Amino acid sequence: MGNHTMDSGTKVGTIGGTLVSFMTSLNPADLVKTAILSMVGAAVSFLTSLILKQLIKWLKSKDFW
Repeated sequence: MGNHTMDSGTKVGTIGGTLVSFMTSLNPADLVKTAILSMVGAAVSFLTSLILKQLIKWLKSKDFW
């Protein structure tokens, strides 16, 4: 097999071109929607863990387990 090498200019150009093509395909509305959904998901997860923690504490105090 041949030895395939790339100089730093080729690497930077390849990475830069990939990033530019990726950035042009992003839709700002989708990014906002994704950010809002991730915040809602994190809040629901946090509140669920708090509620379950309190429920377990309450059940242990009632000698349920």
